[in-house]
Amino acid sequence: MINQELSALYKIRFKNSELPRKNAIWKVICEDFLQNFVDPSDTLLDVASGYGEFINNINCKRKISVDLNLDTKDFLSKDVEFHNISATKISGLSSEGVDVMFTSNFLEHLPDKKVLDELLKEALKTLKPGGKFLILGPNLKYLAAEYWDFYDHHLGLTHLSLCEALQLNGFSVDRCIDRFLPYTTQGSLPTHPILVKLYLRFPFVWRILGKQFFIVAQKPV
Repeated sequence: MINQELSALYKIRFKNSELPRKNAIWKVICEDFLQNFVDPSDTLLDVASGYGEFINNINCKRKISVDLNLDTKDFLSKDVEFHNISATKISGLSSEGVDVMFTSNFLEHLPDKKVLDELLKEALKTLKPGGKFLILGPNLKYLAAEYWDFYDHHLGLTHLSLCEALQLNGFSVDRCIDRFLPYTTQGSLPTHPILVKLYLRFPFVWRILGKQFFIVAQKPV
C-alpha cells in the first residue's frame, strides 16, 4: 500500500519528461561537489534514492540503494544494489559496514522526531568508524510557508535542529552549510550543466539562492 501511494505521488510530482534534466543537474552536482566526500574505494548507501539521480552519478566501489518505492529499481544503474526496505532497517545491509551514507530531501518526510531518532541510530550502527553521513534537505529557516507545499512533508527541520539531533544521537558535525542548493530543480537553479558548474563554484551565490542545507556528520572513530 505504501509503495502504491509513493509511486502515485511521485508520478504526479515528477514528470518523466523532466527526469533527464534532473539527472543532468545531479551529474554536475555529484562530479563537481559531492564527489569530494566520496572515495572511489568506498561502500556507499543511498537512503531514499528516488530516481537514482545521486547514486547513478557518484563514483564508488559498491553502491547500495534503499527506497520504499519499488519503481526506484527501474531507474538505477546495473551496478546499484536495490533494497525495498524501510530506512530504519538498514543496519543489516552490509556486514562490514558502509563508508558513506547519503540522503536528499527525505528526512522531512518522516512522520515525527521519534522516527528520525530511530533512523539516526540505525545510521550510526550502519557506518564504519569514521564513516560519513551526507545530508541534503530543505531548510525550514529560509522557506517559511513553501516548506509545507508538499503533501508528504511532516517534519520541520532547520540546519540547527538537525545538527542538534545528529549530536544527540552520537554523531559529530564536520560541516554545516545552511544555504546550499535552491529549494527545487524547478526553481532558481540554472539547469544547463555549465551554469550549474558556475553556481557551485561561487558560494556567495548560495547565500542568495540557497534554501537547502548540506550537512556532513561523522561517526566517531
